[in-house]
Amino acid sequence: MDEIRIGIILYLGAQLSAAMGLADLFQIAERTAEGSDQGAPRLRVQILQTGEMAILTPEGAPEASGLDNAHCHVLILPPSLEAPIKSDVAAPLAGWLRERHGEGTVLASICGGAFLLAETGLLRGRAATTHWVYAGDFRERFPEVVLDTDRLIIDGGDIISAGGLMSWTDMGLKLVDRFLGPVVMAQTARMLLVDPPGREQRYYSGFAPHLSHGDAAVLKVQHFLQANEGRDARLVALAEEAGLESRTLLRRFQKATGLTTTQYAQRLRVAKAQELLQFGRLPVEHIAWEVGYSDAGAFRKIFHRIVGLTPGEYRRRFNM
Repeated sequence: MDEIRIGIILYLGAQLSAAMGLADLFQIAERTAEGSDQGAPRLRVQILQTGEMAILTPEGAPEASGLDNAHCHVLILPPSLEAPIKSDVAAPLAGWLRERHGEGTVLASICGGAFLLAETGLLRGRAATTHWVYAGDFRERFPEVVLDTDRLIIDGGDIISAGGLMSWTDMGLKLVDRFLGPVVMAQTARMLLVDPPGREQRYYSGFAPHLSHGDAAVLKVQHFLQANEGRDARLVALAEEAGLESRTLLRRFQKATGLTTTQYAQRLRVAKAQELLQFGRLPVEHIAWEVGYSDAGAFRKIFHRIVGLTPGEYRRRFNM
């Protein structure tokens, strides 16, 4: 394939800096490939405007065109600085995206762009990610999608999704890796001074519990656990707080929050530990005790499982 055509769609509310940043990234990658391998395909980038969007493209940027002129191998939905796009606004573009996917086009979303991608119906039963702050809204609107906001990028081959606002760099590098190879990808990342793909979104996210499920008894237990920072998660105490039998509470709690009571308490404890690691200098063993773990080794294992980094790695990366 001599040319890879990549379309970046400026839907209503799309973040222009991300769209232009992606265009720059692909330009740098193409120049890098030209210097190392004459047989590499060209990356041709198109900025695609929907009817609601009209921008002046900077000098040297790819020329903007309408959707009618789009004949792309990949279509990218950038992040948005606005609230997630509503279903009625998304419907026409979602239908168009579904048709392009049926013709073999790869669809890719970043951050809030996942809402537009999900409106196509193509994510039913499939894994996807978006910014972790949107998790509750996304699950409510698209319960048939397997949402995993711990992951920064989920590559399903024909559909790719990326997490937070700045994960457009990860998405761009992932596509460079696919079309131009890992060497060019690594050189592009080095030129841009960004980490190559491999990060996880859970490194950066806090624990944002789901509180709008409508189960008052479960909500009482959540408030109880929040007040004691997950240190008292004894089932007998939680059941008494909820006014429910233990088995009933466990069933309703997991249905409402997506977590067991133990997992919920662990996430609260780890969130407190993240705060202490980021803003203080207490030894890890002391922090383990502060958040309710008498065994520092057990604390390290639980922290790593939830965050994806050891406590020491987390402190080195985020300590203020």
